[in-house]
Amino acid sequence: MRIVSVLLLLLVAACGGDTPAAKLNVGMAAPAFEARTMDGSPATLAAWAGKPLVIRFWADWCRFCEGEMQAIEKVYQRLKPRGLEVIAINAGQDRKTVAAFMQKIGVSYPALLDEESAIAKSYGVVGLPTTYFVDARGVVRVKLIGESDEAGFERAALELLK
Repeated sequence: MRIVSVLLLLLVAACGGDTPAAKLNVGMAAPAFEARTMDGSPATLAAWAGKPLVIRFWADWCRFCEGEMQAIEKVYQRLKPRGLEVIAINAGQDRKTVAAFMQKIGVSYPALLDEESAIAKSYGVVGLPTTYFVDARGVVRVKLIGESDEAGFERAALELLK
């Protein structure tokens, strides 16, 4: 029981800071954000306005993130021609760590840096992985907390594209 308590504490601590995470749920507008891409360019939620967008929060220490991010890549490649966009927002790690992990897993969708976990907090992330499916109007349509598989991810993505 003590191990479970420690793990839960670590998951919550991963989002950093003393401010409690927001409570973002299905039907709510996705919070605007500003981040940096791996090359240091600015990225904002507004850059994806009018497009169905999957926002994936992750970290390299998350034992489910690697396989799921590779599964997401398969779905992304299949549905990208239909307009699906995917971004992977790293919660709390530095550029070097993020770059090494993204290169290792070989996915093509962009990774954004959230070194202070401010974006993760604004989205209410309390554990990793957490994934939000945001429609073209900017409304959260699906929220997946924890482990998912390729089929489940694809079902949610297809709903988003309707």
